[in-house]
Amino acid sequence: MPKLLGLTLVGALLPGVGLIIGGRRRLGAFVLTVFLGLVGLGVYVGLTRRDEVLAAAVIPSRLLQTSILIGVLAMLWIVVIVASHRSLRPATGSAGGRVLGAAFAGLLCFAVAAPSAIGVQTVLAQRTLVQDVFQGQEESKSATRPATVNVKDPWEDRPRLNLLLLGGDDAPDREGVRTDTVIVASIDTKTGNTALISLPRNLTFMPFPADSPLARFYPNGFGKEGLSLDGRLEWMLTAMYQNIPDAHPGILGPSDNEGADVLKESVGEATGLKLDYYLQVNLRSFPEIVDALGGITVNVNERVAMGGVSSSHIPPKEWIEPGPKQHLDGRHALWFARGRYGADDDQRQVRQRCVIKSIVDAADPRTLVTKYKAIAKAGRHLLRTDIPQELLPALVELGLKVKSGTVSNVTLDPEKLRLKYLHPDYKALRETVQTALESAPPPATSTPVAPTPSTTRKPVTATSTPTSPPGPTQDLADACAYHPNGDQPN
Repeated sequence: MPKLLGLTLVGALLPGVGLIIGGRRRLGAFVLTVFLGLVGLGVYVGLTRRDEVLAAAVIPSRLLQTSILIGVLAMLWIVVIVASHRSLRPATGSAGGRVLGAAFAGLLCFAVAAPSAIGVQTVLAQRTLVQDVFQGQEESKSATRPATVNVKDPWEDRPRLNLLLLGGDDAPDREGVRTDTVIVASIDTKTGNTALISLPRNLTFMPFPADSPLARFYPNGFGKEGLSLDGRLEWMLTAMYQNIPDAHPGILGPSDNEGADVLKESVGEATGLKLDYYLQVNLRSFPEIVDALGGITVNVNERVAMGGVSSSHIPPKEWIEPGPKQHLDGRHALWFARGRYGADDDQRQVRQRCVIKSIVDAADPRTLVTKYKAIAKAGRHLLRTDIPQELLPALVELGLKVKSGTVSNVTLDPEKLRLKYLHPDYKALRETVQTALESAPPPATSTPVAPTPSTTRKPVTATSTPTSPPGPTQDLADACAYHPNGDQPN
């Protein structure tokens, strides 16, 4: 019996060997040859065609074929295990031995079937995600994205890919959608180095290109003179997504998301960049994606409020306390990115950029493999975009470069650019962005030494303030390092 179980195990690990030993040599040799050929092909493809494999992971038809292939191979493997055991089993034997052998063979079949089923479910979850979030170029409408996609080499004439990242809070208790988060990600298509440009949500008189239909209605930008502070709220950057399409429906042409197209035109004009595509995050689903990743790790440099209303002097009931390398779940990560009480927009923008970096860091291969079904499910509820399916394979390859490249922050001087005034200096803003993109990102500096774990959950009240970077960009590894400044909300 031990010999029979051992040979059955060998026949399961090396399909065909059990058949050969059991006397079915020709069939066993064929099965073993096919198995070794598939293993060799898999090793070759994994070592030399990794990018093509990753690119195929965003093509729905390939994903469907892959799921079918996994199921077929698993079924054939199970058939070989059963046939090997039957060939190895002696003609005579006790009933107990036959039951034990059959149970062991069944256990080996389950060991093949279970991970195969998980693999099929994961592949189909990926297919559903791609189909739900990304539409084909001809199947969706956008008034502002590139009209065609060069599938073979999308970056042939495009040294930078400019994406507009939007965070929209469309909770049930809120009227309309406010884009409190507006970030431009400008990606070098050769190196993957990425520059993030955060625009304050309260910018007024946001400009439009001269050839835009909206320039006729807002020749001096989206804004009005002589309004009270409360009146300006409906004329700020955060209100454009909702208010302009409501006032001028269809003005830019056919579109599946008029608000995003409006912002692409206006933010592009303000920064001097041609924005290619947008990615919109539904903040209600943001905690779901963070939890699916297993949480994110950030350095908390100041107390961050979880709720509260500054204008009404209503303090929050909970805080995220300062400390290095804090692991946040989805709920805390959302408040870390958007907490306002006692903080200004500049502080929130820094935290939002750090959240983006931490999500990139958290999406390591081990996490993606083990938690991908949950990640895909969350992604279906989280994202909205005009990126076409045809571009996804190239974006996967570019994403690998971004993962290993440098993510930096373009430093915007609020006083010099008059960002907090009624009429910001958009010409100077464009010059700042251009200078930043032309300069190389500064080398990362050493991270300050963190305090001992016993102090990580207590508010920090006094340390030295870091020196502002002299250049136009700052590596987010530095910007998001632990350096509490002692300026803590009450």
